[in-house]
Amino acid sequence: MPRITARVRRNSRRLAADAALLLAAAAFALPLLWLVLSSLDAGAGLTVKLPDDYTLDNFDQVLTPEMTFTPLLNSLLLCGGATLMTVVCAALAAYPLSRFQGRLNRPFMLTILFTTSLPITAIMVPVYGLFVQTDLIDTMYGTALFLAASSLPFAIWLMKNFMDGVPRVLEEAAWTDGASAMQALVRVILPMMGPGIVVVTIFSFIMMWGNFFVPFMLLLTPDQFPASVSIFEFFGNTGSVIYGQLAAFSIIYTSPAVLLYVLISRRLGGGFTLGGAVKG
Repeated sequence: MPRITARVRRNSRRLAADAALLLAAAAFALPLLWLVLSSLDAGAGLTVKLPDDYTLDNFDQVLTPEMTFTPLLNSLLLCGGATLMTVVCAALAAYPLSRFQGRLNRPFMLTILFTTSLPITAIMVPVYGLFVQTDLIDTMYGTALFLAASSLPFAIWLMKNFMDGVPRVLEEAAWTDGASAMQALVRVILPMMGPGIVVVTIFSFIMMWGNFFVPFMLLLTPDQFPASVSIFEFFGNTGSVIYGQLAAFSIIYTSPAVLLYVLISRRLGGGFTLGGAVKG
C-alpha cells in the first residue's frame, strides 16, 4: 500500500506539472495562432477563428516602401549599429573585470546589476533634455548610442561570465609569444567564447528590435521611424484597428529577429571547444 500511494502521488504531481505546462503553452500559442489566421483573413477581428476566405491581400496592403520597407530598413540600421556597439564595448569592459582582480570589481559588478533593473521610462525625461541640448534629438546615430548604452550593463554582465570560462593559461601562452593584451583578447579569448558572443548579440538585438519607447521619444521625423514605432499607424485615432494588416505587418516585423536566431543558433550549444588546448 505505501508503494501504491507513493506511485499515485508521483503520477498526480506529473499530471499537475503537465497541465501547467499545457496552460503555459496555450497562453503562448493562442496569440501566435491568431496572428497567423488574422493575417490571412480580410475581415479579421479579435477572435481566433478560421478565415472564411483565405487571402494574401493583407500582405499586399502592407508591403509598400512607406509602410514596411523603409521602417524595416531603419530598424536594421538602428538596432544593427547599436548591437555592434554594445557587443564591442561589452567585450572591452568585461576583459579587465574578468582578468584583473581589484577592490572595486565587486561594487562595480553590483552597480551594473542594479542598473539593469532601472526602467527606461524613469530616465527618459532627463535623457530627452540632454539630447535636445547636444543636438542629438531626431538623429539615428544618437538614438543608436542611447540604445547601446541602455543595453550595455546586462551585456557586460553576460560577457564577463562567459569570459571567466576561458582558461587564463591560453592568454598567458599568447603573451609568451609576444602578443599584447589587446591581441590576446581579439585572437585568443574572443574566438574561444563564440557562443557567449552569440548570446549577447541575440539578446541585445532582440531587446532593441522590440523597443518602442526610446525611438518614439528621440526620433521626431516619420521617415526615420523604425518598425517598432510605425506599427502604431495601424491603430486609428478613433480606436479602430485594421487587424488583418496589423497581423500581416507583425509577421513581417518579427521575421528578421527570428532569422537572426535561426542563422546563428547552431553556435549556442557549441560550448567552449577547449579540448586538447590545455595540457598538463
